[in-house]
Amino acid sequence: MDRLSYYAKRGIPFLFVISYDKCKVFAKPIEELHNIYFKVPSFKNYTLPPKIYPTIIQKEPIDFAHYAKAFTYVQEQIRKGNTYLLNLTFPTPIKTSHSLQEIFFATKAKFKLYFQDEFICFSPERFIKIEDDTISTYPMKGTIDASIPDAKNKILQDIKEMAEHTMVVDLLRNDLNQVARGVRVKRFRYVDKILAGEKELLQVSSEIAGKLPKDWTAKLGEIFNALLPAGSITGTPKKSTCQIIKRAEKYERDFYTGIFGYFDGKNLDSGVMIRFIEKTPQGLIYKSGGGITSDSDVKSEYQELLDKIYLPL
Repeated sequence: MDRLSYYAKRGIPFLFVISYDKCKVFAKPIEELHNIYFKVPSFKNYTLPPKIYPTIIQKEPIDFAHYAKAFTYVQEQIRKGNTYLLNLTFPTPIKTSHSLQEIFFATKAKFKLYFQDEFICFSPERFIKIEDDTISTYPMKGTIDASIPDAKNKILQDIKEMAEHTMVVDLLRNDLNQVARGVRVKRFRYVDKILAGEKELLQVSSEIAGKLPKDWTAKLGEIFNALLPAGSITGTPKKSTCQIIKRAEKYERDFYTGIFGYFDGKNLDSGVMIRFIEKTPQGLIYKSGGGITSDSDVKSEYQELLDKIYLPL
């Protein structure tokens, strides 16, 4: 984390990539990047080649019985009061028609990263943005197919989705209070449209913001260390929920659900690494999941895990 503060304090534009457990931290000036491509809303370091249309031609997801066992364990922990919201994820072996780099260039997303032919992500979710000493975070919880009649009202009035979103907002507001002052929820449960393969989805988000000290660049590593892992992909309370995640999932998330971002010399933007494909010795792995609460239905949550294995073209 010290490298983040080193570059930021000196006003050096750089890319940073941090794993879910914070054990792996990559930080390097933009001019020194090799075989790494990325995009944030304000900047990208590549030009697009001719458009192609890659596909996922095979999926081998975790079987329902295995998922249900982990789901039941999480529900038991919720009943005991050890967690109230937990983001349960699993890896799915896939086969595709194209390479990681080709998929990266073909997919559309607000935040995209191709990392040395090791993994790619095409994420719709911002983690934090720092501009003019103001830090903002934008938790995303709650999606619905936009083609469903009255979809916007249905997602906003869904009791389970409302509870899940409110818990994440409360968690991230508390997280920001560790590093900023005057933290407040500026927008609560606003709706955006996003593409999910051939589908158009409505995504519910909120905006939380606070003021950082003027010397925040010298403390950037400390800021990320305090905020990570991201509350939207862990749950609440964070410490006990992370312990339950480890016991329930029984695999290493590694860089999946970590974060990456770009510091331009003055301001910073970053995304949560979801919609994630990793290259392993056994082949490609697509990691996905969703939030579990006391009101969750096991079949619906399993289907959500499967539905999130897609390429946003």
